[in-house]
Amino acid sequence: MHDMVKGSNIGLAALSENADSVIVSLGWASPTGEGDADVSVLLLDGHGKVRSDADFYFYNNPVAADGSVQLLGKAPAGEGSEDRIGFDLTAIPADVERVVVAASRYEGARFGELDDLRVTMADGSGDDLLRFAIDDAGSVSAFIFGELYRRGEEWKFRAVGQGYDNGLAGLATDFGVDVDDDAEDVVPDPEGAEESRPAVGESDVPRPPGAGPEAAAPLESVPAPRRSQEDPRPKKAAARPRTAKKKVTLPKAVKKSLAENDSWSEARLFPVSALKSDRDRETRATSVLLSVMAQVPEFGRRLTAAFGAPAGRMETFTEVSLPHGDSPRRPDGVIRVERAGKLWTALVETKTNGNALKPEQVQAYADIAARRGYEAVITLSNDVALEGSPLVDVKIDGRRKHKVALWHLSWAEVAHQAQMLLRHEGVGNAAHAWLLQELLHYLQHENSGCHGFQNMGAAWVPVRRGIDDETLCQGDPRLLEVVESWERLIRQVCLGLGGELGHKVLPVRRARRGADPGARRAEMADRLCTDGRLHAELRIEGTPGVLAITADLRTGKLRTSFDIPAPDQGYPLTWAKRLVRRLAEAPADLHVETLVEGETGGPRGTLERLRPEPGDMIPKNGAQITGFRLSLFKGMGSTRGRTESGFIRSVDDAVHRFHGSVVEALDRPVTRSAPAADRADALG
Repeated sequence: MHDMVKGSNIGLAALSENADSVIVSLGWASPTGEGDADVSVLLLDGHGKVRSDADFYFYNNPVAADGSVQLLGKAPAGEGSEDRIGFDLTAIPADVERVVVAASRYEGARFGELDDLRVTMADGSGDDLLRFAIDDAGSVSAFIFGELYRRGEEWKFRAVGQGYDNGLAGLATDFGVDVDDDAEDVVPDPEGAEESRPAVGESDVPRPPGAGPEAAAPLESVPAPRRSQEDPRPKKAAARPRTAKKKVTLPKAVKKSLAENDSWSEARLFPVSALKSDRDRETRATSVLLSVMAQVPEFGRRLTAAFGAPAGRMETFTEVSLPHGDSPRRPDGVIRVERAGKLWTALVETKTNGNALKPEQVQAYADIAARRGYEAVITLSNDVALEGSPLVDVKIDGRRKHKVALWHLSWAEVAHQAQMLLRHEGVGNAAHAWLLQELLHYLQHENSGCHGFQNMGAAWVPVRRGIDDETLCQGDPRLLEVVESWERLIRQVCLGLGGELGHKVLPVRRARRGADPGARRAEMADRLCTDGRLHAELRIEGTPGVLAITADLRTGKLRTSFDIPAPDQGYPLTWAKRLVRRLAEAPADLHVETLVEGETGGPRGTLERLRPEPGDMIPKNGAQITGFRLSLFKGMGSTRGRTESGFIRSVDDAVHRFHGSVVEALDRPVTRSAPAADRADALG
């Protein structure tokens, strides 16, 4: 991988033969575990200006109609997060000479507050090409990480590292984008869009990560871009974001059934009643998924863009026979995408019902793909891939000119993407929405075998017993197996909750624990040995603070908790009363603990006891209150599987219950006449 310094540039052809399609990743970490940024992309002509409104891409306009640009969203990386952008350089219009890659922060946050600020690039095979580490971002709220630009027929990358102290509005205005205050102006559709719609309502405005429930989208986040020809000065941001196309989502109200009674089963496009064996499940699941990917372009593109596939016509196949030695091999599926006369091909190997991938099978498909010039092998199973911990050990022959990328999808990720499109973001038409609904019903049916991560592994029971009888020693490899299984479970919980809410839900990675995932897991394994606890923190977009979950293997208890900072103004008794009012619909067994400065803890009690006497939350010694911790406790399932008493199900249920009954209760106003200040302070 080529390391770059500020101002340097390099041709992509010198780095890779597969640089027609690249993924640029912007990454950062926060010392406090909080803080994020939104990425944006601008396509510029020979004059250094956008050609039209469609050349500005941000979270409310994430995909180019021609497939040249696609914002792929956030993913956990190291001790922070990473925002990825897919570029199909062959599809970028000829009159675009530069592509600027930037990001912006909001609510007064600055890039200098983030650690490990960087931009990396990978080619279509997944190989890392370059890295530009930034250590001098300073007090700016918008930042240009780098730019792609043409030199003749070649694309090059320049490490820019330039900041703007007036946010994304200042940056965008510099490149000819006008942030207008006319709320009735609708952003024209990008080329190829079929229809437009008026501005969405306030409730539809997406909030940036970390913003409170009443936080309106800031000026840097939701500009209504328009090409400015006269006045270069930035104008006031539009009150509402615009959308490029009318989208179809799942109706909130379910239609009344015409069935005579509940015993009647609705006819389904993808039936599951005939599935008898694992082979039947694998064959059916592969065919169902690949057919929907081909018929719903938004969904197919969503699943393959991160793997380096171009935007183009997709066809999918099952049970394909390919020569390999003395006997042919039959991968479960093949995905082919055509663009500009070129083909991108991936072989698909599927497992269901918790069955593990077989390294020899995947190795054979990687060898076949390399010989035939295919780009990728995609594995699909209930397991969840982790950074730095491959599911199968496959050796890619480095001597071959054509490189093959190995990617993994979990069924939980597939269901998550279907949920996001169907219930929150929308698809092109009603037929596509119906197909996604049928797919989601199939994946979630107990007989499909596509249930995601559902087994804590062979080490789970011995580790629990070893913790109970104190016979475990640090360095026991079984501890590390349990930690990896825990991380997989937490990643799946994030996918499930994010799909339901329509927000990003990501595990928090604390910067102080180091950037190496192996070292971080080894430290967690040592702590598990000494204190018998597994711990994780989840950041939910639009929610201040983090949701923490701790599994205490000694006591068999799960604790979910959420910390609320004390307001900057007011009286402690007022804070306590307001908090109790906000938790009017929360469970009576919710534990409330007052956090005080310089001490281990203040007064605590259940909500049932504190409701009539909120003053009991105030320290008697006058200690300074720094916040409140809300916690729910429940018994921890003892088995590995997906039964009602299983550990995996109990963790998932605990997180969903806490969010639905506590976090959402904090977001709801107490009464219709409640003052706006009550809804906006740190307790709501």
